[in-house]
Amino acid sequence: MKLTKKTAIGSLFVALALGLGACSSGDPVPGMTNGAEGTTPESIKSIGLMVQDMSNPFFSAMTKGAEDAAKELDAKLNVQDAQLDLANQNTQIDAFIQQGVDLIVISAVDEDGIGPAIERARAAGAIVIAVDTPAVGADAVVMTDAVEAGEVACTYLFEAMGGEGNFLIIDGTPIQTIIDRITGCNNVLENYPNIKAVGHQHSKNDRASGLAVTTDMLTATPDVQGIFGMNDPSALGGVLAVEQAGRTGDIVVVGIDGSPEAEAELQREGSPFIATATQNPAEMVRQAVKVAQQIVAGEELEETTILIPSVIVDRENVAEYPGW
Repeated sequence: MKLTKKTAIGSLFVALALGLGACSSGDPVPGMTNGAEGTTPESIKSIGLMVQDMSNPFFSAMTKGAEDAAKELDAKLNVQDAQLDLANQNTQIDAFIQQGVDLIVISAVDEDGIGPAIERARAAGAIVIAVDTPAVGADAVVMTDAVEAGEVACTYLFEAMGGEGNFLIIDGTPIQTIIDRITGCNNVLENYPNIKAVGHQHSKNDRASGLAVTTDMLTATPDVQGIFGMNDPSALGGVLAVEQAGRTGDIVVVGIDGSPEAEAELQREGSPFIATATQNPAEMVRQAVKVAQQIVAGEELEETTILIPSVIVDRENVAEYPGW
């Protein structure tokens, strides 16, 4: 576990020194194309940011990144909350088309279902950049390396468990970024033959449902030493379930996001929550706008998938973590 922590801390400092700069993947996201179908705007004077659920602080942090980018470009910003509803996102894109928005930055509720609306927007001349998760038809996607996030989170968890025992998986809604986090965890699990996943349930990505599904799993399978939450809200719901079950001393919990709530929990004495793998939602949006500027400038995009690295924040390095 000491080696894991040292590696995590070193990786964190490297990533921060690079400003959490993105690394790129040459593999295009299915359904994506390079450059808008309609007339590309001559400049970005208006930005429409579409988030999945503003009640999640992750998406509030995206708004900060959009505000920074809009200020730099002297562009108007319109932020829309889908409230996890695909129909809402369809309506919001149509409204942006009517308004003649130059750039749409979207965290899609349904990466396939939103495809026709994105096609309409691009046909009207808007640039569409997906963030956090792919979206069919978008010009590019900027997101956390979700497989890596799952890998570093579960490596930390399994080392904390001493390389043996049982753990639970709090899954989430079936969008690609969450699927990839689970894939990352399963990749690591292959290296730990003495650890077994004895429960796997889907939350609604929030604390309340994380509490509910973890309570159910602990009741059905009490012989558990660890919990992996695919995001911080669900993991913190798992923490509540552990505490309510009186299991604080023998179960450890990890999450993914690097959220302000996770930071606070890591500093709470006696908490079962021991680590979170980082994301940088504001940086996703800032980089999305930079990609759009390349398109406006007529540059050919070398990559259409930009991955931001994920590293571990734990009790030892949380004081140095800059956060969202």
